[in-house]
Amino acid sequence: MLQSKKLTLVLLINAALVSTAFASEQSESKGFVEDANGSVLFRTGYLTRDYKDVKPGTDTSSFAQTAIVKLDSGFTKGVVGFGVGVIGDASFKLGENGHTGNQMIPTHSQDNADGTKDAYDHWARGGAYVKARISNTTATYGTQVLDLPVLASNTARLVPEYFTGVLVQSNEIDNLNLVAGKFTENQYSSQINSDGNQLDRAVVWGAKYTFNDDLKASYYGVDVKDKLDRHYANVNYNHGLKDDAALNFDLSGYHTKFSKDASTYSATGTIANTAYGTNAENGGIAGTEKTNDIWAISTSYSKDVHNVMLAYQQNFGDVGYDYGGNADGAQSIYVPNSYLSDFVGNDEKSLGLQYNYNFKNHGLPGLNWTTAFVYGWDIDVRDQAKEGQEREFFNQVKYTVQSGFAKDASLRLRHSYYRANDEYKSVYMPDTNEWRIWLDIPVKLF
Repeated sequence: MLQSKKLTLVLLINAALVSTAFASEQSESKGFVEDANGSVLFRTGYLTRDYKDVKPGTDTSSFAQTAIVKLDSGFTKGVVGFGVGVIGDASFKLGENGHTGNQMIPTHSQDNADGTKDAYDHWARGGAYVKARISNTTATYGTQVLDLPVLASNTARLVPEYFTGVLVQSNEIDNLNLVAGKFTENQYSSQINSDGNQLDRAVVWGAKYTFNDDLKASYYGVDVKDKLDRHYANVNYNHGLKDDAALNFDLSGYHTKFSKDASTYSATGTIANTAYGTNAENGGIAGTEKTNDIWAISTSYSKDVHNVMLAYQQNFGDVGYDYGGNADGAQSIYVPNSYLSDFVGNDEKSLGLQYNYNFKNHGLPGLNWTTAFVYGWDIDVRDQAKEGQEREFFNQVKYTVQSGFAKDASLRLRHSYYRANDEYKSVYMPDTNEWRIWLDIPVKLF
């Protein structure tokens, strides 16, 4: 099956290369130095989780500073252009961080007397990459931050999650973007080891087609060796209304087949991951093949400074939609009801309402407020006769500087109030109050 997928991708890309009749990106290259750019993002991050009704010392809190660097050359001129780049981060903790966690800061392996682990005082990660471009097709090999629905790097922590491998992106056919890649290393945001998740091989492929300004569709797939096979599809349609208002309709879904050696951590199927404190005797390994299907539909109405979204999401299968635990990207969850909880329990149904307000009409361009409430029910909780339920009240305020010397600097405050019934929180996540505070200061080097 894997060989047929590879052959299909080769044929698609070759067809795209020979069919192009448009000016290419490579023909417009200005040069290796002329198109180069470099930047540093200085980020101060604070994340704390106050767990209710659990033993003292369980709460987690992380506070640290980082500088995320990206240096990217242009492409050399010619039929085939070549380039190089570097991406990485250097960080240090702020304060003791005695109860660090939440994939924010790496910790030493040795436990303290109270069961906690000491956080690193300072650390650095990253790597280099090389790239080549012919016409409108680019191949990149090395350390990368991925943004694909089935293989997405976690960028919601202090520093990003990294993958190492090759990714090919082709735009030879007008309005069609094709991707294919193979990755052999995966490093979480809180890991020092460049292959901390011991990825054997992840093969990814996909396509996104823009029919017109209002209608787009995409499909992506990934095969993580001995772990899972996952597919994602999406259709997005925007319908303009009078007075510059608009309606947006979005339909998306995943199908995942977990192998018997996969980690399934939703705690709602037969097996759960030990990281969530359950089923320690078998290490969180599925044991037998499991499947999950999750689909979501959302409708958004926007006008001027207002945007309101109503979303429904539902799971089917043997386990919940489990992601991130099999070197498959800790942000591979492109569904609308995703905040602190992702509402992806086994057989779970969830309904969410989100509202966003832009304060530009009050003389405060760059200030946005987002609030949401999601309720999930009918969760098939492992070893529990009663179905699980969960709910989350989410609020976020973000201000981005619009001009001046600090242009694009931003401050973000995010809060989640999460609660679940006894049956679900006993195996998934305790009642939680979470705060995230992010200060980002980007600096362009060249």
